[in-house]
Amino acid sequence: MPDILSQIKPKIASIVSEDSFKTWIEPLAFIELQNSTCRIGVPNAFFRDWVSENFESIIVTLLKDVTKEDIKIEYVLKRDEKAAEEKKRVVVKRNVSFSQFNPRYTFENFVVGSSNQFANAACLAVSTNPGKTYNPLFIYGGVGLGKTHLLNAVGNFLVRHGTINPERICYITAETFTNELINSIRFEKMDDFRNRFRKMDIILIDDIQFIAGKERTQAEFFHTFNTLYDNMKQIVVTSDKFPRDIENFEERLKSRLEWGLVADIQLPDIETKVAILNKKAEHENIDLPLDVAFFIATNSEDSIRSLEGTLIRVGAYASLNKAPITTDLVKQIMSHVMKEKNKEITIDMVIKEVCSHFTVTISDIRSNKRIRSIIHPRQIAMYLARKMTDSSLVSIGERFGGKDHATVLHSIRKIESELSVKKELKSTVEKIVQRLKST
Repeated sequence: MPDILSQIKPKIASIVSEDSFKTWIEPLAFIELQNSTCRIGVPNAFFRDWVSENFESIIVTLLKDVTKEDIKIEYVLKRDEKAAEEKKRVVVKRNVSFSQFNPRYTFENFVVGSSNQFANAACLAVSTNPGKTYNPLFIYGGVGLGKTHLLNAVGNFLVRHGTINPERICYITAETFTNELINSIRFEKMDDFRNRFRKMDIILIDDIQFIAGKERTQAEFFHTFNTLYDNMKQIVVTSDKFPRDIENFEERLKSRLEWGLVADIQLPDIETKVAILNKKAEHENIDLPLDVAFFIATNSEDSIRSLEGTLIRVGAYASLNKAPITTDLVKQIMSHVMKEKNKEITIDMVIKEVCSHFTVTISDIRSNKRIRSIIHPRQIAMYLARKMTDSSLVSIGERFGGKDHATVLHSIRKIESELSVKKELKSTVEKIVQRLKST
């Protein structure tokens, strides 16, 4: 019997992203085609559910083009998979009360867009093969962009599928880790503290930047990291900065956190924001017209948390006042947010914020000094002044100590070219932009 699945895989590859194809389509195995039903082999139940929800319509359409008839898909798990799944359900049921993860934060509820696709794929890979793929995994990005969601999604996946005993999965914030260390020192229970974390099969730590400047906490985390890593146990860490950009952080820790994979979550684009709003609206039973969704996405802050909060306020207001959700209604509710968002940003504001970030003086930025520690911040400030204000090249040059427009243009182009290849620079620029918008 011809493998018709192999015939359509190249077409699917031209439709979906390369990561999606390698992760979800390539492993699909053709079994047979009988009575207009195509039986396809899949590794496990989660894989089946994901393919069914996200790719089945594409597969069915292409199979119809090949066979000239309507095709149904039947997924077949690996041998003994059904029995294993039943066993896992028993394990999960027995440990439901133990679960430490937010049940709403799953991969299914995480809206994937260009800004977070890489981080999402990395977390999925870790969930299906903990300790062997991308270890450690370091995820960084701004506030409210989904880092905590992904950590919980990893934990929920492992608990649901019985991959790891829930008692050997640890999800903890860096602040809680520090507080527990302090209490362990106080009550002379350091052995218990160390044994608790170092016996885990996977540790998920949120906001690791919190331990910056805390020498004893960093030392304990360093030794815990080494123990887990040497035993091939999975480590997943989140932060609001790239490891090298975390101030007052030991070099040996920065180095280890960069051993594995570093994945960033960028600011969401408009399309991703709309998709997030639609998914949240569906979950909350809010009737959200598409034009209103685009309006909220365009005029809201970049934080996904803030975006969802705006939707909840809009839904509550409309429900209480028995009013339909319209653009005019949203304008009224978002008036304060829109005023803040549309606040004019000046060249001087940009210079001040950049100087604060790099700890240089305004006079240095505006001077003709040609040392790296000043040239680089100056170029970033010129780039942001051009992007975030309506000022001309000449006007920008004047505010930077009388620089000519050619110097300003060179600085802008240099930063633009580096942003596409330097993740650390991209993270720095995004952070400065966020501060300027919130100032």
